[in-house]
Amino acid sequence: MTINIKCKFKFTLMFFKFTLEKCLYAVILSSIEIDKPIKIHGCNLKFTGVEMQKSELSNIHISGEQVLITPNQLKEKLPLSEKGRQFIQSTRQDISNIIKKTDHRLLVVCGPCSIHDVDAALEYAKRLKALQEVVGDQLYLVMRVYFEKPRTTVGWKGLINDPHLDGTFDIEHGLHVARRLLVQLAEMEIPLATEALDPISPQYLGDTFSWSAIGARTTESQTHREMASGLSMPVGFKNGTDGSLSTAVNAMQAASSSHRFMGINRDGQVALLTTQGNPDGHVILRGGKQTNYDSVSVNECEQELAGQGLDAALMIDCSHANSRKDYRRQPLVAEDAIHQIREGNRSIIGLMIESHIHEGNQPSDIPLNEMKYGVSITDACINWDSTEALLKHAHQELVPFLQNRLKD
Repeated sequence: MTINIKCKFKFTLMFFKFTLEKCLYAVILSSIEIDKPIKIHGCNLKFTGVEMQKSELSNIHISGEQVLITPNQLKEKLPLSEKGRQFIQSTRQDISNIIKKTDHRLLVVCGPCSIHDVDAALEYAKRLKALQEVVGDQLYLVMRVYFEKPRTTVGWKGLINDPHLDGTFDIEHGLHVARRLLVQLAEMEIPLATEALDPISPQYLGDTFSWSAIGARTTESQTHREMASGLSMPVGFKNGTDGSLSTAVNAMQAASSSHRFMGINRDGQVALLTTQGNPDGHVILRGGKQTNYDSVSVNECEQELAGQGLDAALMIDCSHANSRKDYRRQPLVAEDAIHQIREGNRSIIGLMIESHIHEGNQPSDIPLNEMKYGVSITDACINWDSTEALLKHAHQELVPFLQNRLKD
């Protein structure tokens, strides 16, 4: 049900209550002007066309403002069960042990480039869970559930930012859809991975993830290094888009230290946050101007980490520049990493694979009824059959080499 209210007035710190179908809305509006409809959708109060009061110095390029649900409110609406919380704690510890090399298994972060279809994500998750039952003694499968996408210029920024894929940027709805899916997956006991892009999002969703990445475009960012130092799960740092290793190594070192910075707390208030530092950082080799998954590149990264007094724990990204932007090359990259482990490598602790139900990709701006089910709308992915074959092959090839790495 939607009610449109046309109004035009200015007001400061006035308190209004709207009651609709037993839902109570309280809104504090400060120095704003409304000249377009206020839309009330179900239990969500949404403002369309809220214009900021501008001064000569402030808000010059800001055209609107919408107050969002707080992290605590979202978690209360969509909570994790005690069983779900315990599962996430356990999987975070498992991944930490793999990084520290006290668990012999190979970490595999595997799944769609991005999530845009909840039904397809759930189907993929069920398949991945079934595969984990087969390969779990050697491989530790974690599902990619990426809701935020960094863009080189412009484009669809992910399910949270634009859940309807129509440019309406219904972020509050996106937060609800994202958390609802994450809670479902966690209750299915599937470890989840994401990229920490927006510094605010972890307060809403971070309790559901077992592993996180800082992407190639943001690894050099002080904001993201500080954020990573406070994240509650292990964090992988990708090398820079140009292939530079120092970007990731410096980020890993910075994130292991304590920081103080401004952020928001669970009640949505601006707060000074103090972090302890994240002890579970590791480097993700994703290529750059050239690929960097080969043994020479891996050794170079090991040496750079050793030079900084850091343990060499490396994940090989089989996609992106390492696949030369050809998703079909991902199994070849994975095969090289498997070969290195069989030859005695001890630093490669994980693989990253972009995989979906069906292969390839499709545009994000086509009509929803024309979109193919289970096909990525961002980077192209290998299909499920290829994924299953690849991981079963890795499982077979790595017995008993992974276990022997702990004994050496």
